[in-house]
Parts: sequence; C-alpha cells; structure tokens
Amino acid sequence: MSKDRVYSWRVSTQALHAMEREATYCGMTTSELLARITAAWLKEREEERAGDEAGQARIRAAARRAIGAIAGGDARRSERAREAIRRRLRAQRAG
Repeated sequence: MSKDRVYSWRVSTQALHAMEREATYCGMTTSELLARITAAWLKEREEERAGDEAGQARIRAAARRAIGAIAGGDARRSERAREAIRRRLRAQRAG
C-alpha cells in the first residue's frame, strides 16, 4: 500500500516510548507498527459490523415471517373502532 498522506496526532510520552520499544522489538519502524495496528483494528471493526449486519438480517427475516400473521376475524374492525369503543364506554358507565 502506498503512503501518500500524512496524519499526525498527539500521544503521551509514555505511549510513544512503549510504541517505539515494541517496534524495535518486532524489528520495524514505529510507522510500520502503527500501520499494522491500524489495519488490524479496522479489520476487526469490519468483521464486527459484518456480524451485526448478519444478526440484523436474521431479525428482519423473523419479523417478516410474523407480518400479517395476526388475524382478528373482522377485516373492517379498524373502521368500526370508534363505535365499538363508545359502546364499551357506555356499558361501563351504565354498569
């Protein structure tokens, strides 16, 4: 991968020394170490998102199986809801 952009950020002296020690231990530059760390983190996040997407797909599939499965027996019930509610309220008040 070609490196044609510069990005910088501030880190504590302690963190910088730890990265430099690790890079030296692994026989690479600090820049190479940071490139590896970044690539590994990005790959991990991508895999996590793929898992989330697969989980969401399972949830959507389960929901699709249930859509339209509730049968009320009266196709026009929503049209008559107002009169049914008023009838029940009158019965409660009377009773």
